[in-house]
Amino acid sequence: MLRPKIPTNPTPTVQASRPVAIEPAAVVPSVQAPPPASAPSRPMVQLTPGTALALVGGGTAVVLAVGAVLVSMLLAVAITGASVAVCALVIRSLINADAKRR
Repeated sequence: MLRPKIPTNPTPTVQASRPVAIEPAAVVPSVQAPPPASAPSRPMVQLTPGTALALVGGGTAVVLAVGAVLVSMLLAVAITGASVAVCALVIRSLINADAKRR
């Protein structure tokens, strides 16, 4: 009923020909062009003590902000885990107390 049909590989219709050998062309030395005149280059970024201090301050602020976010997320997970544990203990004690009454 459900038989897979395996495709057959068609036979190639074009015959492969021999590769043609290509002879290397003669190398002719050319006259080298003079180097271009000194073009105006991009301005270099210079770090002054003020900019270095600003970069360090900005990096410190970013690290502190990311650290505060990560610590708050860790604290939220810890509080959630503790509350789930307390709920589990309360439910277990209620079930055990109900079982002792019977």
